[in-house]
Amino acid sequence: MEFLEIFVLVFSFILLLVIGVPIAFSIGISGILTMLVSIDFVPALTTFSQRMATGLDSFALLAIPFFILAGNIMNSGGIAIRLIDFARVLVGGIPGGVAMVNVLANMLFGAISGSAAASASAIGSIMQPEMKKEGYPENFSAAVNITSATTGLSIPPSNILIVYSLASGGVSITALFLAGYLPGILTGLGIMITAITMLVYKKKGTAAALKTLGIVVIIAMGLMLVYQGISFSKSNFSPLVNRILLIVALIAFAAWAVIRTINNKEKALLGTKKFLDAVPSLLMLVIVIGGIVAGFFTATEASAIAVLYSLILAFIYRQVSFKNLPDIILRSVKTTGIVMLLVATCLGLSWIMAYENIPQNVSRGLMSLSSNPFMILLIINMLLLFVGVFMDMTPAVLIFTPIFLPIVTAMGVDPIHFGIIMVLNLSVGLCTPPVGSVLFIGCSVAGLGIDKVIKPLIPMFLAMVLVLLLVTYIPEISLWLPSKFGL
Repeated sequence: MEFLEIFVLVFSFILLLVIGVPIAFSIGISGILTMLVSIDFVPALTTFSQRMATGLDSFALLAIPFFILAGNIMNSGGIAIRLIDFARVLVGGIPGGVAMVNVLANMLFGAISGSAAASASAIGSIMQPEMKKEGYPENFSAAVNITSATTGLSIPPSNILIVYSLASGGVSITALFLAGYLPGILTGLGIMITAITMLVYKKKGTAAALKTLGIVVIIAMGLMLVYQGISFSKSNFSPLVNRILLIVALIAFAAWAVIRTINNKEKALLGTKKFLDAVPSLLMLVIVIGGIVAGFFTATEASAIAVLYSLILAFIYRQVSFKNLPDIILRSVKTTGIVMLLVATCLGLSWIMAYENIPQNVSRGLMSLSSNPFMILLIINMLLLFVGVFMDMTPAVLIFTPIFLPIVTAMGVDPIHFGIIMVLNLSVGLCTPPVGSVLFIGCSVAGLGIDKVIKPLIPMFLAMVLVLLLVTYIPEISLWLPSKFGL
């Protein structure tokens, strides 16, 4: 009998999805049917309704509608083009630079707006024609835009990390925000390297592509040596010597920058102008994340500040007027309604699963397969990759966090680390059919069918999965930054 509840839950949920019932209603109906295994109809319905209502009574959840509104204001406020110009200054001159501009712009816009869908739409609509003009294949351009749009989900501020904090029982949102930086940046770098390698392979063949990868490996090893050198210096030299070494390094860098500026005056002036144009937009990250980390305000208060700041910025840029606000607010309300209904039904389902001991049963089943932490994490990653193909991120996080988190914490995995694993994993699902929302938006922006984009997407999928495995088995990638802030 102990697996009857699991069977009813899984079978009814899949059946409802197959016949086309919206996912929020599928979750709610399958949850109530699972309760009916051991509870009468009226108490089951009453309890589920109460759990939906009490689950939404959370101060932390207020951050979600505010961040959604801030993202919609930014999407209409002329921020995207300024970030693209800034990204072009940074990486536009590198071979394959326009593809790298697309990735970097998506990372910046996604981090500021907190929305992969908004990023794919705003950046894609500008970069797709630009990349076509530069001679890039349309399906390749769309693939770069689609995959890089998901990087903003792990780079804070991120709504999905707030949802994970709620589902996990109160893991620090500040710690999750800090933990997301390095994995998000690594994902963006992985997509950049893959895109450049694909371009080199298409133009010059296998040998040139391998040479490109070799250069990347050498650069990575050089950076590791620099990091080791810094660590060695800190542990073996006095603070005064370290300070002198830092000053010497800064002077050398400043001298190099001055020489470059003298040799390329026009380019330097243009770069400075584009940077100054982008500074107000980039300050959003400093204000929101800096304020949270410094303890000036909570994540929820930061989300309200993000709305106010993005609104001021949009008016300064003269891209949004008062007559545009009702439409922006209406779109935000619609999105918030969808997200909150999903959150409410998932929280009700989480309570039912706990009541029916479903997480414990799943845990016993997994542990019977293997007691090796390496294998358990691999199995969980494979299951989540499969789930991400068919389910959106918000319900997936709310449903599977209560199931998998107790298993991994029992093996010594930090809840912050596991949250980043889940977000990176499920981000891959946003780029896959049949329910990949970012995939559909990216294809729509590019004016291409999904079948045309799948081929160039596959190498980028593999890059994202490789980063996922690195983050899974090297916890320091996620936990290093929070540890530096004592979180």
